[in-house]
Amino acid sequence: MENVYKFIGIVVLAVLFALLFALPVMWLWNWLMPVIFSLPVIDFWQALGLSFLSSLLFKSNNSNSK
Repeated sequence: MENVYKFIGIVVLAVLFALLFALPVMWLWNWLMPVIFSLPVIDFWQALGLSFLSSLLFKSNNSNSK
């Protein structure tokens, strides 16, 4: 039963992190980009994909292995 609670907790945390990262991207995009560049409005899933893509592209790899 403890494993079930752990799994549910992990799923809830994953959803919260997705909301934490995607909603600000969606709000800022929909506020700025259509007005400035005449780009379309995006939805939550597109914002989540955009934030995931940008984290892959712009993530710094600062490993100091000696």
